[in-house]
Amino acid sequence: MAITPYLLYEDVDGALKFLAKAFGFKKYGARMSGPDGKTNHAAMQLGDDLIMMGRPPSGNRNPKRLGQATQHLYVNVEDVDKHFERARKAGATILEAPADTAYGHRRYGAEDPEGHQWYFAQEIRRPKSKRKAK
Repeated sequence: MAITPYLLYEDVDGALKFLAKAFGFKKYGARMSGPDGKTNHAAMQLGDDLIMMGRPPSGNRNPKRLGQATQHLYVNVEDVDKHFERARKAGATILEAPADTAYGHRRYGAEDPEGHQWYFAQEIRRPKSKRKAK
């Protein structure tokens, strides 16, 4: 079972380039174009996981048009500090620098050009499990 987010981008071709350069996603599968020749739908892969994206249908808006975040994507990576440097150099808007969390992850936050907020993390320690009292 997998959960695959579908993100709305007004410029899908621009998103494909940005997500590859900043976050290391790779193109996946076929792209579908509209009558205007612009990409209407595409998918990308990071590790074993996929995201899908498309131009917003009428009545829908992406975070850039709404003027606010609509969700946060949380993605596990192997080396969060290296990933952060890649994203920063590629021009991602940094929301928060890498920091250790109370729940055992090291993470940072970034925003893409169309307002989607991404949090990339790596596990630095496993949370202690709570034992039931006998």
